[in-house]
Amino acid sequence: MHGLRIKERTHKQKRGVKDFFHVTSFFAELYHRELNEVLTKLTVKFCYYFRKIIKERCVNHLINTRDFSLEEIEKLLERATEFLDEKPREILKNKTVITIFFENSTRTRSSFEIAAKRLGAMVVSLDVSRSSSSKGETLFDTAANLDAMGPDAIVVRHKSSGVPHILANYVNCPIVNGGDGAHAHPTQALLDLFTMKRHFGDVRGKKVAIVGDIKNSRVANSNIELLARVGVEVILVGPPHFLPQTDLRVYHTIEEVIDEVDVIMSLRAQTERHANQIYASLKDYGADFCITSKLMGDRDIIILHPGPVHRNVDVDDFMMKDPRSKILEQVKNGVAVRMAVLEKLIEH
Repeated sequence: MHGLRIKERTHKQKRGVKDFFHVTSFFAELYHRELNEVLTKLTVKFCYYFRKIIKERCVNHLINTRDFSLEEIEKLLERATEFLDEKPREILKNKTVITIFFENSTRTRSSFEIAAKRLGAMVVSLDVSRSSSSKGETLFDTAANLDAMGPDAIVVRHKSSGVPHILANYVNCPIVNGGDGAHAHPTQALLDLFTMKRHFGDVRGKKVAIVGDIKNSRVANSNIELLARVGVEVILVGPPHFLPQTDLRVYHTIEEVIDEVDVIMSLRAQTERHANQIYASLKDYGADFCITSKLMGDRDIIILHPGPVHRNVDVDDFMMKDPRSKILEQVKNGVAVRMAVLEKLIEH
């Protein structure tokens, strides 16, 4: 009897050990399977974010001026100075730049195309009125098809704010914002800063009065952001319905600030963005906000304007020809600055 009990006990112990190993193996297998699933998911996520980081590192865009650090802007403007000689280069030889403008433009489009050609790039200018987008193709399909052609940069202007930012997620080349709605116009702000630096040298502590339809102006938005970063005080001047909500100093007549500013940046009335007619005529607006020779007197103030200028509404004929007007100099500087931008983004 005693021997039988020992055998039964031994048998139970062996069975218990066997069951223990079965249970242990089950949980071990379950653990490894779940661990593999977790590791697989982590690997997939890692690869996704790694590719995203690599893409972001490899493809830079210029959607607004904050896309460039102050150090990058300083180097870019130094490079633009070298491009003022207007000599052709082969820096972007065998590169292709596409310009696609959904809003009318003379200065910006021509400036970008001349800039690209002076760097040796091929330029493809998409005529929106004849493109597939006019036949119902979505903007994003247009971008995807253009991207499939392998351009090295796309310059886009659109009436809707945010379009260049969205397009940047659909292409594998740099997107340059040539102006989007009332949001931003980064290259205009860069060339305005460049023009001021060419005139003053150090711009820190200078005061700029932006005059006109500021609420609807992408140029104003980009300049307000950029100039604040480089130590320039921006003052806004215009009728109440042309001014945005802001913490900046605001005035309703130019006479209130003209004796303290170094620069007057005049803006045209953005009538195409007005839901209702605000002034009976542009002459009525000009009577209050036109930059005239009488207003300027002999003050040492430079005049800037992004164009197109409404003569005798924004700036009068006499001031357009005055040496203090840097408007044509802005146009010249714009080509050099955009050459520096294209070189930086494409050769990055």
